[in-house]
Amino acid sequence: MTAPPPDSRRARAGGRRRTGAGVPAPLLVPAVLGVAFLVLPLLGLLVRTPWSSVGEQLAAPGVGQALRLSLLCATLATLLSLFLGVPLAWVLARSSVRWRGVLRALVTVPLVLPPVVGGVALFLVLGRKGLIGSWLDEAFGITIPFTTTAVVIAETFVAMPFLVISVEGALRAADTRFEDVAATLGAGRWTTFRRVTLPLVAPGVGAGAVLCWARALGEFGATITFAGNYPGTTQTMPLAVYLALQNEPEAAIVLSLVLLAVSLATLLLLRDRWLGRSGTTL
Repeated sequence: MTAPPPDSRRARAGGRRRTGAGVPAPLLVPAVLGVAFLVLPLLGLLVRTPWSSVGEQLAAPGVGQALRLSLLCATLATLLSLFLGVPLAWVLARSSVRWRGVLRALVTVPLVLPPVVGGVALFLVLGRKGLIGSWLDEAFGITIPFTTTAVVIAETFVAMPFLVISVEGALRAADTRFEDVAATLGAGRWTTFRRVTLPLVAPGVGAGAVLCWARALGEFGATITFAGNYPGTTQTMPLAVYLALQNEPEAAIVLSLVLLAVSLATLLLLRDRWLGRSGTTL
């Protein structure tokens, strides 16, 4: 058997080298700077944490109260987002309604809207003199601003678009042949959605729920504008951090560390199970 020409051997060897080559310098340098930009502040938080007084700071009565309120409100906001966002994502991905592009743009506005502006908008709609809030106050005596309900609403407003985008992407990527088969077997549209579509996009729903929960947990601007900062009622962990930063910087660092730990633990525990399977990358 004759040996291949030297040129072909060099070409194959060069191809193997290119396949296993490292990252080009023009990409590597900005990538390293990007990692440093994102990681160094977290390292700074760990370095400056007063570890000797962490237990004392965490034992403060307001810390546990704020953490419990944050976890409760973020969970309720995620459940509300699932109830409203999954059907909305289906409408955007599968229906033939007119102006879907406009509807999608309106749904994703909270992603780019400053949270404080979102809080003002909620106030103008649900406040005592708002478009809906005035009617609720006069007809039922219900006042929403500066309550725990206001916290859940504010967090849902800013976090639900993450869920909608994730579920819509999963619906667009799902194989519709299974739904067609279910329809030919006599299944109605609601049955097909429950028995076929929803299980197909479950990883996307899970990924969107994780993103939604994490965003709700860290919400600050809309919450302080629409719900205020009342301990035990509306003071979530981000608000407690802001308040502590003005008077007790060490307490603010410890509270920030708690939020960081909760967020990282949530993403690490659910990443392989939900985010990896859905193709969603954080």
